[in-house]
Amino acid sequence: MDLLERASELENMKMSNMTTSDRVVASRAAKALILEINEIYKETKDPDLMDLMKRLTEKKRKIEKRLKGRPAA
Repeated sequence: MDLLERASELENMKMSNMTTSDRVVASRAAKALILEINEIYKETKDPDLMDLMKRLTEKKRKIEKRLKGRPAA
């Protein structure tokens, strides 16, 4: 499946040396993949797809946390 290959690629992507625009693109790609996988999950209820969505969501959160930066104290 092409979808699983893209998910694996995103999951194994290195986060070091990413520019801000790279992070934005990666975050949007992760969101799109999660939504596509969710549509398939709704029909099949495959627990492996749910695990994949959870891992991608965690990766997406890390990317977005880095995008937002540290709060000014």
